[in-house]
Parts: sequence; structure tokens; C-alpha cells
Amino acid sequence: MSPATRVQPPAGQASPSSQIPKDWAERGLSPLAARSGSATRQVPEEPCPWRSHFQRDRDRIIHAKAFRRLAHKTQVFVATSSDHFRTRLTHTLEVSQVARTLARGFALNEDLTEAISLGHDLGHTPFGHAGEEVLDELNPFGFHHQDHSVRVVTRLAKNGAGLNLTREVIDGISKHSKGRGPIFATGTSRPLTHEAQLVRVADIIAYLAHDLDDALESGLLGLDEIPPELDSFFGHRASARIGVMVEDLLTQSKVSDDDMEFRFSPKTHKSMVDLRSFLDLKVYRHPLLASQLAFGQSCIKYIFVVLMENEGLFETLPMRHLAETRVQAVCDFIAGMTDRYAFAYAQNLSRGLATAKFTPINPDDVPSFLEF
Repeated sequence: MSPATRVQPPAGQASPSSQIPKDWAERGLSPLAARSGSATRQVPEEPCPWRSHFQRDRDRIIHAKAFRRLAHKTQVFVATSSDHFRTRLTHTLEVSQVARTLARGFALNEDLTEAISLGHDLGHTPFGHAGEEVLDELNPFGFHHQDHSVRVVTRLAKNGAGLNLTREVIDGISKHSKGRGPIFATGTSRPLTHEAQLVRVADIIAYLAHDLDDALESGLLGLDEIPPELDSFFGHRASARIGVMVEDLLTQSKVSDDDMEFRFSPKTHKSMVDLRSFLDLKVYRHPLLASQLAFGQSCIKYIFVVLMENEGLFETLPMRHLAETRVQAVCDFIAGMTDRYAFAYAQNLSRGLATAKFTPINPDDVPSFLEF
């Protein structure tokens, strides 16, 4: 049977597509939930009888090469140090799980929250935020992973065709990052949809829970070093910490017929801020972790300088024609790298063997966290 062949239903029976009500993807939703039926794309498309617009966005993201590469990008601890540390991909999946739970609790659109969650870090650099920081320093126009995630889905994916996602998903991706700002966005930083607001919060909940978990796994941090008030409030396990924050948000938020005001109780909000400050001081800035990530940063700096200065090597970049400037093309190339690809590419450059194809690397050449 050819791919285009469709199985016809028996005589007198309706086709499967005609059995699906037009509002099937929106039943049971709050009046304040985003409606897939009203979603818009830059390039209009015929609706799919089987999937909502937001489901199609989710599927396009999952099948994108940039999504697969997240499996080999650092979350906090470089993945070569342990098979159990979160990667950028497992972080993404955990954000999606939290966001869907919250969306269901508020009767919002789970498909939209899932699509935004799965796409929110597609533009992240290798070596986590350490990689993002160094590209931001090197690029005179700056570099922020949420902006690059939008560039990936609108410009770079599918060899320059982009994914043609809905406006709602793109907006959620572009405004998901908290940085050092408030947990709940306001003003122009506030996303268009309540679903996107939940993804922003889910991102925070996920990393507060699992970054502490990975720090304990690494041995960088001991249970006895966690402030007693935080340990007793959040519990020992990542799942317990997630449960505390999710339950508090669901019970403390103010929901009316015409608005949803997401909020945590004062105690939970303060505990989350305190936990973030504790992680920043004891984990993210720890000298041993900084030493390992500095190795990755040096790889990025080296690759950036060589490609900016060497015309022959620059001409080997496969998607340079999609960039408006040379520096943008170099940043596109580096941001798309996995950790191991960046290691290998830097090695090849230093040995005069520059190549845009992956070359297996000697594990002994990659510093392990446990070696510092």
C-alpha cells in the first residue's frame, strides 16, 4: 500500500475523521484557556483532522534535530561525569511533566504547555549557562538562549525552512526565561497565554528540584550542608520538592471567571528564592564545577575566534547562508553544538584537522567532574 493510500470505511459508516467533533481538543477547558482552533501561523495551513494545532507543534519540535541534540547538552553538570546527571533534554522533559500537571489543575490547554515546554531550550548552547554566558560576551549584539530558541524554530530548523509553529508557542518560548527576574512575569515580559506563564513557572520548579538532586548525586554537596529550614520544607527527594511547589501554586493561585493570578504562598515563595540563592552560592559558583565548565568555555572561545578569523574554515559552516552577519553565523554554528561535538571540533581545529562532521573523541581528553 502506498503512503498516500487511505483505507476506506465500510459502506454506511462514517470515516474516522468525520467522527471527531470539531471541538474535541478544547472540551473541558477553562474559558481562559488558549484555543487551538484560533491559533495562527506565519504560513497558514490546512487543519489536521487528527491533531490540534498545538499537538502538531509539539510533534514538529520532537522530530527536530535540535531537540535530539539536547540529549548531549549540559544542564548543570557536564554529562561525561555521570550517566545520571540531568541533560538539557531530561530537564526539558521534567519541565513538560510539571507544566502539564499544572495545566490540568487549572483546566488550561495541556497541548500548548507541552509544546512550549519541549521547545523552550532548543536554542541552548553546549555547557549550559556557562556556554550561554561566553557567547553573550563574544557576540557584540549579545546572545540569549530564549531568543536563539525562537531563531531555531523560525529560521534554522529543517535546513532553513523553520517549523512554522503557532504564534502562541513561539511567544511562550521567547518569554519562558526568568534569569534573575521575578518568578511571575509582568508588563511586556508577560507571555500572551496563561499556559506560557505556567511553563515559565514549571521551568523554575523543575530546576530548583533537580539541580539540588544532581548536586547531591555528584558529591559536591552533602545533605548536612542544606539549610535545615529548606530541607524540612522541601523534603529530601526531587519529587517531594516538586510536589510542594506544585500543590502550593494550585491551591494559592487566584482564579476567577475573567482572570487567573498565579501565585505562591509567602512562605513557599521565600523558600524558593532562598533555595535559588543557596544553589547559586554552593553549586553554580562552586570552584570545582566552575573549573570543569571553564574548559567548555575555553572550547567555545577558541572555536569562535578561529572561525571569525579564518575565511577558509568559515566557508565550511553548513548554514552560514541563513545568517545576516558573520558573527551570527558563527554563533548559530556554536549554539547548535552538543558538548561532545564542541570538544571534538576544538580538538580538530587545534590539530589542523578542522571538519564540520563529528569525530569520535578520546574520553581521556575530556575532563571528568570527579577529576577536579
